[in-house]
Amino acid sequence: MRISKKKDIFALDFVTYNLKKQKSMVQADKELVFSESVKAGKRIYYFDVKQSRNGDKYIAITESKRIVAGSDDDPQVSYEKHKLFLYKEDFSKFVAALTNVIDIASQGNAEGAQHYAQADGELTSDIDIQF
Repeated sequence: MRISKKKDIFALDFVTYNLKKQKSMVQADKELVFSESVKAGKRIYYFDVKQSRNGDKYIAITESKRIVAGSDDDPQVSYEKHKLFLYKEDFSKFVAALTNVIDIASQGNAEGAQHYAQADGELTSDIDIQF
């Protein structure tokens, strides 16, 4: 009888553990609102829209790079990750700067690129972005 009772306690503890684990996984999933990925060779870029505890949405950009070490017979695969977090108040500044550097990179030089002025700590641009 005692052994059976211990088994029941173990089973109950295991069920409780699984329920707690599932609850934490659901809470983590609630944080993720939307996700999109871009595969680029050995790298994958993840663009995630997440929601903070206070309800504000932000963007998490993750670069994941596949690293293969070791010999051909015994390859060791790992992933190197870098994250960037963008908050709502910085969206327009980020998009303006990114658009500018993409234009410069695609044109091959900085001629004709948008120029930005720093005024009172704010970045200004001629680009009109709607969110």
